[in-house]
Amino acid sequence: MDALIFDVFGDFGHFRKFYTTSSPLTFSFPPPPTVKGMLGAIEGIDKNEYLNVFNSNYCKIGIRIMNPVKKLRMGLNLINTKDNFWTPVKKKNHEARTQVKTEFLKDPAFRIYFVHEDKSLFDDITHKIKKHNNVYTLSLGLSEMIADYRYAGLCELKEIHDCDVDIQTILPMQDITDDMIYFESGKKYFKENIPVDMDDKRVVSSYQDIIYEIDGKSIRAHVERCWEVSDNEHITLF
Repeated sequence: MDALIFDVFGDFGHFRKFYTTSSPLTFSFPPPPTVKGMLGAIEGIDKNEYLNVFNSNYCKIGIRIMNPVKKLRMGLNLINTKDNFWTPVKKKNHEARTQVKTEFLKDPAFRIYFVHEDKSLFDDITHKIKKHNNVYTLSLGLSEMIADYRYAGLCELKEIHDCDVDIQTILPMQDITDDMIYFESGKKYFKENIPVDMDDKRVVSSYQDIIYEIDGKSIRAHVERCWEVSDNEHITLF
């Protein structure tokens, strides 16, 4: 099957972990539903529709970390909108503003592999990315984190099974046979539990444990299934 490859990058990013509320932390990469939101922004699909258009039954996403993961924390000054209206000055128990410590990614960059069964939609998104002609503004998690992107190419993916390979994308634990990861010196391995699928009411329907190398290096493992981009590049898809 054919895959579109493009890079997304920016100065800062924030992909909020669902279990952090008062001091938001960020995932180290955009989870698949976030990438589908980016594709919807490029194509101009309404936010209430894109999760149907990019449903996992006919859309596949691969995510590769291109820059080393760097995280920092800054305070955000949030205005007071309690009770559904803006309170610009302090009133009794209502402060005008509150500062929230928030974790951000610095200089994030990711390579996205995109596959879709709808050939006309696939071709149109490819054309828009080639021409840098997105409909809505692209961001890295928050509207303040404006993102840029660039076309990287098209390729034909070859599905292979039951093999030892170096995987360049983030790697779902469920794709690894008997936890056979070949840990190598000089690499730093991390694991996160991320949302993978979300229904049209924006309710997460599945989570997966993901392993990744924090500098974006490959992970050697025995996997049940992966896709070959070239002799030296293998990926997994959600």
